Amino acid sequence: MASSNPAFSRNAAFGAPGAVAAGKVLSDNDLQGMFNAPSAGAQDTDRMTYDDTIRKTVLSFVILLATAALGWVITPVTMIPLILGAIVGLVLGLVNAFKKEPSPPLILAYAAAEGLFVGGISIVFEMIYPGVVTQAVLATLVVVGVTLALFANGKIRASKKATKVFMIAMIGYAAFSLVNFGLMAFGVNDNAFGLRSAEFMGIPLGLIIGVLAVIMAAYSLVLDFDFIQRGVNNRAPRKYGWTGAFGIMVTVVWLYVELLRIFAIARD
Repeated sequence: MASSNPAFSRNAAFGAPGAVAAGKVLSDNDLQGMFNAPSAGAQDTDRMTYDDTIRKTVLSFVILLATAALGWVITPVTMIPLILGAIVGLVLGLVNAFKKEPSPPLILAYAAAEGLFVGGISIVFEMIYPGVVTQAVLATLVVVGVTLALFANGKIRASKKATKVFMIAMIGYAAFSLVNFGLMAFGVNDNAFGLRSAEFMGIPLGLIIGVLAVIMAAYSLVLDFDFIQRGVNNRAPRKYGWTGAFGIMVTVVWLYVELLRIFAIARD
């Protein structure tokens, strides 16, 4: 799948590192020393690797989980962490998404803000629907694990056609969510989940849309994995490991919130 990211189209990334300057004559000892020297790793060449991207992803999630625990504890007392996390997370998410170069401090700040939001909304749902958080966490782990396994085995891949369908579906989903939020915010619809509480052929609309959203989130994970794979294969600069970590974090949080809502609607 073609990428418009300039990081993957730089000719410098495909140069021959360690090339000998023209006209320089090497002795036998020089050649033997070069032969015996360990090959330069990704850390030495400052290139993107799976291990480095995983470390960045783990660090991001550690921060997210730490602030989520804080949001879980504080939200029953005051809703400020939940509201603050939602607003700051949205702003930083947009900033990071549109930045040409990844910024580790901003990505980690986003992780902290999202943690407050996730922890806050989780305890709110848990107080209303006991046990729903455990269900959502387990379901999230299963979806991420299955998607990663299928991608690693080559069973699923990102394609131009599928990505176009995904983008169209995302626009429709975003429009629906925005309208639903507006109706609930202005008191036009006072149901617990707004339009999602309506029924279609006896099935809550929220369950139907939720399942579609989970499928979209799973494909979004495929796009994240594909981005990382192409970055490593094309020897992209190491800093783009942060972009991969940010993408996975955004998708997993979205997936978790959708599953949390699905289980709550099903319980309701």
